Amino acid sequence: MTHQTIIVLDFGSQFTQLIARRLRELSVYSEVWPPDAPIEKIRARNPVGVILSGGPKSVSEATAPKCDPAVYALGCPVLGICYGMQLMAHNLGGTVAPAPQREFGHAQVTVTSRPVAVVSRPGPSGPGMSSRPGPFGPGELSGDPAALFVGVPSEIRVWASHGDFVAAAPPGFSVVATSANAPVAAMSDPGRGLFAILFHPEVAHTERGLDILRNFALGVCGCTGDWTMASFIEEATSRIRAQVGNGRVVCALSGGVDSTVAALIIHRAVGDQLTCIFVDNGVLRKDEAAQIRKRYERLKLPLVFADASTLFLGRLAGAIDPEKKRKIIGATFIDVFEVEAAKLGQVDFLAQGTLYPDVIESVSIVGQASMIKSHHNVGGLPERMRMKLVEPLRELFKDEVRVVGRQLGLEEEFVVRQPFPGPGLAVRILGEVTPPRLALLRAADAIVAEEIRRDGWYTKLWQSFAVLLPVQSVGVMGDERTYEYTCAIRAVESRDGMTADWARLPHELLATISSRIVNEVKGINRVVYDISSKPPSTIEWE
Repeated sequence: MTHQTIIVLDFGSQFTQLIARRLRELSVYSEVWPPDAPIEKIRARNPVGVILSGGPKSVSEATAPKCDPAVYALGCPVLGICYGMQLMAHNLGGTVAPAPQREFGHAQVTVTSRPVAVVSRPGPSGPGMSSRPGPFGPGELSGDPAALFVGVPSEIRVWASHGDFVAAAPPGFSVVATSANAPVAAMSDPGRGLFAILFHPEVAHTERGLDILRNFALGVCGCTGDWTMASFIEEATSRIRAQVGNGRVVCALSGGVDSTVAALIIHRAVGDQLTCIFVDNGVLRKDEAAQIRKRYERLKLPLVFADASTLFLGRLAGAIDPEKKRKIIGATFIDVFEVEAAKLGQVDFLAQGTLYPDVIESVSIVGQASMIKSHHNVGGLPERMRMKLVEPLRELFKDEVRVVGRQLGLEEEFVVRQPFPGPGLAVRILGEVTPPRLALLRAADAIVAEEIRRDGWYTKLWQSFAVLLPVQSVGVMGDERTYEYTCAIRAVESRDGMTADWARLPHELLATISSRIVNEVKGINRVVYDISSKPPSTIEWE
């Protein structure tokens, strides 16, 4: 089945993938492409719309990413966001200049041109997502200069991130919104299907941002919302069947929802051609390996259990740099898989539960985005790997995977399980990973998990865990001086892991966690709580 598609050209914003994520909430299929994609290739894909993302560069810089100006004449609507708006203005005869007052963070935008009234009628609904229909029929807003702001108040608080601004709109464009520091905060030329805004509707900080994207996708582009998780399952199954053919597949199971859902889809596609492999890498949480074995027995997936903890810890000895630790773990995973696969005979494919955020953060250029960190199942893979990759979830976000899991009948304990990094506790121990430090962290982390669940917070949080710091400090216990480690507690709320805010856990809960750790974990005498958001921090400490 061919879905209506909106292509997002990525000019380097860390939020680019969130644009695709928000479109999917509207049941609109989207793909993220590099900015220099040939216009012939874009035209051949026959998109119903194109979005030009934000980015860190100035359009006047020699190294600034560009797209083929022919994109504005494709015959489908184009939306420029932030840098994308500046590029559109620059390409079409407007004036882009350094802003007298840069806008980074919250800004107030005033919509100066009100939309033409439309008749309220039912619209499409989403696949279990938060898809609220607009008060219009597909494509009904395409001729409205203020189409993006249908149903949006005249004053909205938005998230801005720009040092340049559009001083003058190109010929033929109408200015439809302004802000205190930007005379052109939104502009449009509906006759040519061109729309642009100088802020980020894709981030949660922008009020009514999803409504703005809905107005573009459904009201301007004419999307009917035909992409659902059910259709994804069918297409992924067919795609895997075609890719694998008669080959054999081994799937890396971690115990989390990602790899479990990946395994279920692959098993659905190729049946007994799949063998799942679970590796005890020595940096799992307390009793996790035994618990996972029991869980997979209930799923009746063909499973090989490999205890490689000694190998992993031996290779990690002396490693302090987090990137080195991640790459060691990635390479060792592949080594173990190759050994186990060899025992099975000829195996052609390695399946992984790689998600879109893993891909985004792992590569130095996805479009133009800066690398944040490598992931063990993306950037850490050695080039010599002999098996081809099968990654059925590579274009999905975490909450989408959970929807797929439920549709496949997965037990709720798998579906709601908080993300756990592939490198495990190795990236939650800052500094060298040693058995004594692992023992401390396992004990502390188990207390965090137990109390978070007991207090009813587990399913409210994106992640909650303990981190062992390479910091020792003086304490007093039983009238005796101690000099022991510090443990940090991390708990965040997020929709997709791309942005996150620290959780405002009750003080009583934090006090209980702290008291239990200090009293029950000999070797830790201080507990701190991390109140950093992403950005500027990451969720994991390494």
